[in-house]
Amino acid sequence: MHTRSPRSEKREFDTRHFRDALSQFATGVTVITTRLADGQFLGLTASSFNSVSLDPPLILWSLGTAANSLPVFSGNSHYVVNILSGEQAWLAEQFASRKTDRFAGVDYTLSRTGHPILTGASAWFECHNRSRYPEGDHVIFVGEVEHCEFTKQAPLVFHSGQFLRPPVDIK
Repeated sequence: MHTRSPRSEKREFDTRHFRDALSQFATGVTVITTRLADGQFLGLTASSFNSVSLDPPLILWSLGTAANSLPVFSGNSHYVVNILSGEQAWLAEQFASRKTDRFAGVDYTLSRTGHPILTGASAWFECHNRSRYPEGDHVIFVGEVEHCEFTKQAPLVFHSGQFLRPPVDIK
């Protein structure tokens, strides 16, 4: 069931101030990967990741409606959410860039469905593209996790526009 509350009264809103306030929430950093119909790979950096449900196992992430990759991620049956480790800030930057080959110099293996799993990630989730919900200037993707793995290493964290690495690995 998808319900929507009535919209609040229209008022002036400072978008920059809103972004700055949101930046105070520390998030993990992910790279979402998938495969194009011609076999090429596509990946992008996203910090909008969260768990949704344990039964069934569901996660969510979002992508801007202006993103060139939106049709690919909307139409593909599967993708992998790679949670970056503290040593992988360079990957976050590379997959956030406008480079045409974001996979250049990147080590990866393939998931059961043939999608890239980034070597050294703290965790990864291979997902069936279960549903999509347009909201505002983004689309919320809900993925049903078919397989996942993790390591006990510190994740990459994003806070106030900076990448941070927690000082200690997880034991």
